[in-house]
Amino acid sequence: MIACGDGLLDLVGREPAEHSGFVLGGWSERDSGKMGCEGDVPVPRRQSDLLPVDYYHVVFTLPAPIAAIAYQNKALIYGLLFDIAAETLLTIGADTKHLGARIGLTLVLHTWGSALTHHPHVHGVVPGGGLSLDGARWVACKHGFFLPVRVLSRLFRRRFLEELDQLYRSGRLQFFGEHTALADAHTFARWLAPLRQCEWVVYAKRPFAGPAAVLAYLSRYTHRVAISNSRLLAMDEHGVTFRWKDYRAKGKTRHKIMTLAPEEFMRRFLLHVLPTGFHRIRHYGLLANGTRTNNLALARALLNDAPAQNAHTEHVDTIAPCFVCRRCGAPMLIVETFVRGQTIRAPPQALNTS
Repeated sequence: MIACGDGLLDLVGREPAEHSGFVLGGWSERDSGKMGCEGDVPVPRRQSDLLPVDYYHVVFTLPAPIAAIAYQNKALIYGLLFDIAAETLLTIGADTKHLGARIGLTLVLHTWGSALTHHPHVHGVVPGGGLSLDGARWVACKHGFFLPVRVLSRLFRRRFLEELDQLYRSGRLQFFGEHTALADAHTFARWLAPLRQCEWVVYAKRPFAGPAAVLAYLSRYTHRVAISNSRLLAMDEHGVTFRWKDYRAKGKTRHKIMTLAPEEFMRRFLLHVLPTGFHRIRHYGLLANGTRTNNLALARALLNDAPAQNAHTEHVDTIAPCFVCRRCGAPMLIVETFVRGQTIRAPPQALNTS
């Protein structure tokens, strides 16, 4: 059980390191939304990793037919989505016809649409440039333009389908329910053929408003789950009512209200539970964990940018709070811990902060 200075209480299960009990606290790194399992490094510590360049936002989305079988093969297909999206950006970034540089990127997995439907896609946060292929200079992209999305889309489609076909041939994909017929090789080939011709959605959003905006964006995403409490409006005899956004509509009509039966609401919410240990934030290229420190030091030297002073010391002296209030952003304190198997017999009392 945790509380912030405004008296807001929160209850979410978290398994402690020693596995001796059950702590009721903020968001778990193994919860349905996967709090921010990005190499177990909290996002605020990424501040020293930001460079003084434009950052771009690129999104890779799986077509609906593949999203359907992804639900039955989450670890494999979500992992493939990560790897092929990263490979696509790194390959086109290194191509001398485009940027001709070694780039770095952070990818964040989302599996939901606004109405809690299954809609797997990754958001990429990418510095606007990279190290030259010989490592001698920083290569900046054109202002306001990162890489051509049509080229990204074509390579992403080809490489994903190649690797998906390899997974199928190796016998690692599973099919259930209405998709059981895909276990037959000829049926799978016919199912795959239209996907080689249809458009795959890859788009780039406008650059972030500076490195600070990148940090704020990532901080929001590490704590995001399929639906936030602020969107929940009611739970009564009619079902669960919540706000959602219809992206096919225009203007104010885009914001709508939906009511689902409790069992349908839970079914949709549980669509987004990730496999145990699956990391939903991953770093590639210059930002890969093994070489990030050296790559960023070289990039800063080429950009004539001094690293943040005492960034490591400040982290050691001031440990970032484990839980942050979703309303006010203040650190939350653990006010009670329950032993494994202990029953919570009454509603928690409000914390007295006077």
